[in-house]
Amino acid sequence: MTQKQNFLLIMADQLAAGALPFLGASPVKAPNLARLAGEGVLFRSAYCNSPLCAPSRFSMLSGRLPSRIGAYDNACEFTATTPTIAHHLRLGGYRTILSGKMHFVGPDQLHGFEERLTTDIYPADFGWTPDWTNFEERPTWYHSMDSVRTAGPTVRTNQIDFDEEVVFTTRRKLFDIVRNGEGDGNGDRRPFFLVASLTHPHDPFAIHRKYWDLYEDVEIDLPRVTPPLDDLDPHSRRLRHVCGNDLDPVTDKQVRAARRAYYGAISFVDEQIGLILDTLTETGLAENTTVIVCSDHGEMLGERGLWYKMNFLEGGSRVPLIVSAPGRIAPRAVDESVSLLDLFPTLLDLAGLEPELAAPIDGHSLVPHLQGTGGHDEVIGEYLAEGAIAPIVMIRRGQWKFIHSPTDPDQLYDLSSDPDELRNLAQELQYADLIAEFRAEVARRWDLAAIERDVIDSQRRRRIVAAANATGRLQSWDWNPPRDASREYIRSHMDLEALEAVARFPQVRTV
Repeated sequence: MTQKQNFLLIMADQLAAGALPFLGASPVKAPNLARLAGEGVLFRSAYCNSPLCAPSRFSMLSGRLPSRIGAYDNACEFTATTPTIAHHLRLGGYRTILSGKMHFVGPDQLHGFEERLTTDIYPADFGWTPDWTNFEERPTWYHSMDSVRTAGPTVRTNQIDFDEEVVFTTRRKLFDIVRNGEGDGNGDRRPFFLVASLTHPHDPFAIHRKYWDLYEDVEIDLPRVTPPLDDLDPHSRRLRHVCGNDLDPVTDKQVRAARRAYYGAISFVDEQIGLILDTLTETGLAENTTVIVCSDHGEMLGERGLWYKMNFLEGGSRVPLIVSAPGRIAPRAVDESVSLLDLFPTLLDLAGLEPELAAPIDGHSLVPHLQGTGGHDEVIGEYLAEGAIAPIVMIRRGQWKFIHSPTDPDQLYDLSSDPDELRNLAQELQYADLIAEFRAEVARRWDLAAIERDVIDSQRRRRIVAAANATGRLQSWDWNPPRDASREYIRSHMDLEALEAVARFPQVRTV
C-alpha cells in the first residue's frame, strides 16, 4: 500500500456535542468515541455552518457558505458545477468513496465521488421546498412532535436498515481495498478518501431494545433550560410553529423516553463506529489512515422548549469534531471555535495538495490546531430554511456569539460566563459598541436583502419544477448503486483457486 495517508470521514446525523460525555454533562455511553477523542485532537467548540442537513453537508464539502452555492434548505440542488473536496482529492490522486447519507439534491448524485456504495435515505428531488411567503402553513413533510410522542424501543426502522447497510458496505470496501483491487488482480493502490455517513441519532427517537436497555438504570434527565415560552426569541417561537409543538403537547414521560432513545441511538452509532475502526485495524490500514468524526448539526432535545435543530443556539449548531491519527498527530484538546467549513482546506493540507481553486473558500485549515502551533478562532453561519422568514446569520468568535436577522432583535451571548445562553446582552447599553461592530461586520459580509430575494426566487422556481416532475410519469434522481453480480462471490471469470485466494484476507502463501 502507498504510504500517502488515507482519510476516513465518519459522520453522524443530528449528534449534539453536549450529548457526549467528553463534551458535556451527559449519561451517554460511547466508549469508541471517547477513545478516539482521547487519542486524537478534540475540538471542544466546533460548529456547523448551517443547522440543517443538506446545507450543512453541501457547505462542508464545498468549503463555501450556503448562500454562495445556493444551498438554502433541504430541497436545494447541489449544482454539479460546484467543486467539492472529493473533486480535488480525486484530481490529487485519491480514490473517493461515499457510503451513506449525504442528502444530495438534483441529478448529480456523486459530486466528485467516483464510487457511491449505497443510496441515500432522503429524496433527491425538490419536494421538500419551503415557502417563506406562506409561513403560516405548516409543511406536511417536515418535523412534527410525533417523534417525541412515539419515542421508545423498537425492533426495526428505516434508519436501522440504512445504517447497518452503510456500515456493512464501508467495512466490505475496506476489505476490498486490501484484497488488491477487489479480486481483479490489477489493484488500485491510490490512497482513499472514504466517507461513512450514518443517519442516527437523527429522530425518530426509536432504537433497538439492546441500546434502550443500556439506560435502564440511568436517571433520564428532563431539559435543564426551560424559559417561559413568552421569553423565547422570535425565531424559536417560529420553530415551535413549524414543528407543531403546541398542536401536540408532550408529557414529561414522553420527553424522557425521547431523550433515552436518543442516548441509545448514540450508543448504537458508537458501536457502528467501533466496527469500522476494528476493520481498519484488521486490514492493517489504521496506522496510515486519518480518522475524522463529526456531525452535520446538533439536536435541541427539548431544551428551551425546542426539538431538532434549525437554530444557532448551542444545542442546534454545536457539533462534535475529532481528528485522530495516533503516531502522527499528538492528542490534544482545542478550545478555539472552528467549523465544518474548515475540513475542506484541512484535508487539502494533510494531503499535501495545493490545487487551483475555482472560487475562494470560506474555511480555514485546522492544521495549525492539529500541530499545536496556533490557529483561528472564528465560525460564520447562515440559516435560510424552514422556520425562517428572512436570512439568519451568526458570528462566533472568542467568548461571543452574535445572531442577527433583519426581522428579529439581535442576540449576543457571552458563552464564557453564560454557556446556556440565558442572558441576551444585545439590548444592554454597555455592549452597544460591540453590537455596532458586529452589525457593521454583518453588513460587510452579507447583502441580506439580496440573499432574501434569491432564496424566495429559488423556492418559487423549485416548487414549479417539483409540481411538474410529480405529474405524469415519474423519473427519479435518487441514486441506484450499480451492482455487477456476474463478478461477485464465486463466478466463472476466474479459476476457482485463484478467485478464492484473492478473496481471502490475509492471503495464504503456499510453499
